[in-house]
Amino acid sequence: MKGTYLGELEELVLLMVGVLYPEAYGVAVMDELGVQAGRTLNISAVHAVLTRLEDKGFLKSKMSEPTEERGGRRKRIFVLTASGKRSLEEANEMRNQLFNQIPKVALQYSY
Repeated sequence: MKGTYLGELEELVLLMVGVLYPEAYGVAVMDELGVQAGRTLNISAVHAVLTRLEDKGFLKSKMSEPTEERGGRRKRIFVLTASGKRSLEEANEMRNQLFNQIPKVALQYSY
């Protein structure tokens, strides 16, 4: 498995794969990133991240059955692996722990 560091875009893509289960494929992930995260990406960037996450062991993929709506073409469907789920949980836990350490006064925008 490659390095397990999770960048911001990788984390967003992992989250979208989970949100879109069981129909997470490149275009759906790209569209959902635009809707829910306000991130506009091109499909090649999304595919690069999906491939990188699969190489890291956070995702696995399989080809769907051909569909008429796609002219008989198949989609590559992605799902979270146990490592991907654990990585998201750890990132969320770390973020929450750090946020909870911020003194309340530091969150009062007095400047």
